[in-house]
Amino acid sequence: MIEKEVNPHFEDFLFDWSTKFQFLVGGYGSSKSYHIALKLILKLLSEKRTALVVREVYETIRESCFSLLEEIITDLGLENQIKCIVSPMQIRFPNGSKIIFKGMDKPSKLKSINNISIIWLEECSEIKYAGFKELLGRLRHPTLKLHMILSTNPVSKDNWTYKHFFKDEQNNRLILDDEELYEKRTIITNDTYYHHSTADDNLFLPESYIEQLDELKDYDPDLYRIARKGHFGVNGVKVLPQFEVAPHDEVMEAIRRLPNPIKRVGMDFGFETSYNAIIRMVVDPNKQYLYIYWEYYKNKMTDDQTAEEIKEFKETGELIRADSAEPKTIQFYKQNGFNMRAAKKFQGSRLQYTRKVKRFKKIICSDQCKNTIRELKNLTYKKDKNDEIIPDEFNIDPHTLSAIWYGLDDYEVSDLKAPLERYRKMLSRRR
Repeated sequence: MIEKEVNPHFEDFLFDWSTKFQFLVGGYGSSKSYHIALKLILKLLSEKRTALVVREVYETIRESCFSLLEEIITDLGLENQIKCIVSPMQIRFPNGSKIIFKGMDKPSKLKSINNISIIWLEECSEIKYAGFKELLGRLRHPTLKLHMILSTNPVSKDNWTYKHFFKDEQNNRLILDDEELYEKRTIITNDTYYHHSTADDNLFLPESYIEQLDELKDYDPDLYRIARKGHFGVNGVKVLPQFEVAPHDEVMEAIRRLPNPIKRVGMDFGFETSYNAIIRMVVDPNKQYLYIYWEYYKNKMTDDQTAEEIKEFKETGELIRADSAEPKTIQFYKQNGFNMRAAKKFQGSRLQYTRKVKRFKKIICSDQCKNTIRELKNLTYKKDKNDEIIPDEFNIDPHTLSAIWYGLDDYEVSDLKAPLERYRKMLSRRR
């Protein structure tokens, strides 16, 4: 009989094989990898199975998963029964069970594996979504129940793991609210066992390690969220922290009540991998609010197809300010009855336009504008090699932001600097 002291938060997880998927997410030092490794060993001792352990890069496995499994086997006093073979990496059990190891950087090596009934994806957020789907196809056995265990530290909500197992706003899919998981700690739904953990759940951690994690709060809030709290979120500095989403009816009612609304339409052109994006918006110049209430967002559309789909603009006569980099396209729309003109574009215009949008006190977007929300809600700046933000480059190519840029072409949002400059000039003239 094997006796082993474990962290209480993982006791149920160790023996729960009721679901096909088991998704473990948590902060640094929570002991999730340790308990997954222990769970695998106990399962393969009790049943003859072949398990596959996967990381994105094969060379990282030896010092992580393999050495962890080897350490636990020794700790359990089973090193004379369970053989850890270094080359090629493999762990063999006395009942015929075995654990094999593969890296997704060598996908051809996956083709030769058969009868895999358990797969462990360590640091699954580093694996590509295509790789995850490939592994699902490799998980097959004629008689045994199939299981896939995924473990990760939380990353950006743009990562496929969050979209697949929690929320995919672009496709309007909600599987589980991650906030509910943080509260309940373990949840079973959709044939998936969810488990959340932090360093507080690891009773074997030294206090000094937890203190180091706590110190992150003061100088690296992004890493603190990931490492200490174990929460998904936005990695990096948000471009539009004042962006918020409201019910469509509320947005339209707020617009209706404006005494001096300024209506604008902007359009960004795209075709293959980029998108035709059109945004209807209203500026409240008194409060310095920007309301976004309508969007068009499609790609792989010819100009005549798009013109047919947006023909309402010919009827309304609304002025569309569009990307000046496409003069032929603008001419096409003009010839077909659209009120369209080129927005100004110049050296540094990306930065100037972004700063203009950032000066709005609030950006309130209708919940019907799904693509605008997807692109702008969690939009962050790119960083250079020195970890400094690049003020006119972003983590994605936000077509809706470009449309907003163009729509606001000749509108200026007042900022705090402008009145001060005018005051200084007035004083200098009086002198």
